[in-house]
Amino acid sequence: MSSNQPLADRMRPRTLEEFMGQSHIVGPGRLLRRAIQADRLTSSIFWGPPGTGKTTLASIIARSTQAEFAQLNAVTSGVGDVREVIAEAEQRLRLYGQSTYLLLDECHRWSKSQSDSILPAIEKGIVRFIGSTTENPMVSMTPAIVSRCRLFRFEKLGEGEVTALLRRAIADPERGYGQMNVRADEDALRHIARVADGDVRSALNALELAVVSTPVDANGQVHVTLEVAEESIQRPAMQMDESLYYDMLSAFCKSLRGSDSDAALAWCARLLYAGVDPRLIMRRVIVHASEDVGLANPLALLQAVSAGQALEMVGLPEARMAMTQAIIAVCESPKSNSVAVALEKSAADAEKGGFMSVPVHLRDTHYKGSARLGSGEGYLYPHDFPGHYVKQVYAPKEARGMPYYVPSDQGQELKLAQRKWEREHMEDGKR
Repeated sequence: MSSNQPLADRMRPRTLEEFMGQSHIVGPGRLLRRAIQADRLTSSIFWGPPGTGKTTLASIIARSTQAEFAQLNAVTSGVGDVREVIAEAEQRLRLYGQSTYLLLDECHRWSKSQSDSILPAIEKGIVRFIGSTTENPMVSMTPAIVSRCRLFRFEKLGEGEVTALLRRAIADPERGYGQMNVRADEDALRHIARVADGDVRSALNALELAVVSTPVDANGQVHVTLEVAEESIQRPAMQMDESLYYDMLSAFCKSLRGSDSDAALAWCARLLYAGVDPRLIMRRVIVHASEDVGLANPLALLQAVSAGQALEMVGLPEARMAMTQAIIAVCESPKSNSVAVALEKSAADAEKGGFMSVPVHLRDTHYKGSARLGSGEGYLYPHDFPGHYVKQVYAPKEARGMPYYVPSDQGQELKLAQRKWEREHMEDGKR
């Protein structure tokens, strides 16, 4: 059976000493390592990208602990399976004083009713729960479970760590290819590690495919070259859950605001690579063209809207050019949030209520009998005055948060600021 196991399963670390990566949580002296070594690990959730060692670390805990170990998968297990494990764990604890660890793979797939079925057992200490998930548990799991567990986040392994694990698999005579005459070029291993993007399982699967599919040469050697490696590992698929989507979109928006066009384009490319609807990206570009650029460069909004229209007209991949142009235009424009501030202040005032009637001189006069009601009386027509401007009251009396719009000193808005100052300091009816 073991000879038919995939290389990734055969090479699964069996001890903490063999475990590679995640030094921030299982490095010497770290909390999780101390808890495992002392056999005092409480209910926990391991979360992070695939192939980073979540299930492997749970297996190490199973081997190193004196407790019983049960494993379920949230996709195939129901409430009945959970109750059976809990019943056995309770009996084991009463008769022998032995604790039970319950590992639940894909724990984010559990419904609320399934989660509720295990809560009493966790609270009473009947089972020590270990959840394993690729999605952010704060978003994908019920708060009742999360609040009772410690969260340990697993990070992608570095290219050097993955390469070292590939070398270990080639050299290992028991579980790897140590008994075969395998030679892998350094650039081939680095390519596999780079494309695997921190996913050890993907890297080991690629190495296995490269070895078993390469014929033995005249010297009795299996030679894994860069060309073989390129054929053995596919283009990586980005795991895009809801949490990662919002994190990446947040990074994209902050890059737009921070005037870093390179970073914004990098995040945009990754979002598109992951299959995100490009219209969602362009909506953010259009919003930020007003929110963070505004009147400092009014053309940025025109660029963004035009790119959005281009996307609707020509679609991908051609519209990527217009999208890139709009992103760069927003990033490289002078920044001002005066439009956003003006919107927030005016909306906040409106929400306070207490609306009074419209001042008489601003009321509608386009109906018969308006003059009898005094509508429009005292209104000054701006075009009858020098500079097409005249001072008069336009705002409602209850607009207590004014001034709403305060122009910045950035870009084109500097001219608006100067003109606004001149209007505010001119004498009545004069420039």
